Amino acid sequence: MSFESTFAARVSEARTPEACWRALEELAGDVAGHRLFTVMSVDMPAGLVRRAYSNRPTEYPTSGSKPLHGNTGDWFETVFNRRRTFVANTLQEIAKVFPDHELIGSMGLGSVINLPVLLEGDLVAAINLLDVAGHYTAERVKAAEEQLAIPARLCCALALRFDGNQTGPG
Repeated sequence: MSFESTFAARVSEARTPEACWRALEELAGDVAGHRLFTVMSVDMPAGLVRRAYSNRPTEYPTSGSKPLHGNTGDWFETVFNRRRTFVANTLQEIAKVFPDHELIGSMGLGSVINLPVLLEGDLVAAINLLDVAGHYTAERVKAAEEQLAIPARLCCALALRFDGNQTGPG
């Protein structure tokens, strides 16, 4: 069974946001690889973000909401304003935009992809993949953008549905 059909089967059986995120995490691993996978939900009108999922909850637990205020620089401009993929392939590049770069480095990580997720034209999440330095080549970034965009939107829509207790028929 291909990883796309495995994702389809897993997400079709999902009944919780976490189950959706686990299916997307597995697909992202097949598509681009990662050692750390997180999902950050975004509420732009309220100016809040929240880590909704983490495959390494000890180091990166899901958490309450945090304000977006004060975020500036290339990362914020790229992901939140331009709604484009942000890529950094060295710990030095990561250190320029993430205050937790020491934790990232201590985990043996040195590259990141942040994929913005849009629903109805609104930024609703960012999918974050981290791996060793230099991991996210142009080919892997292109694969992530092309093969994770629609599955990420589907998972976001399902997570919103589950969080709103709109469980559907039966």
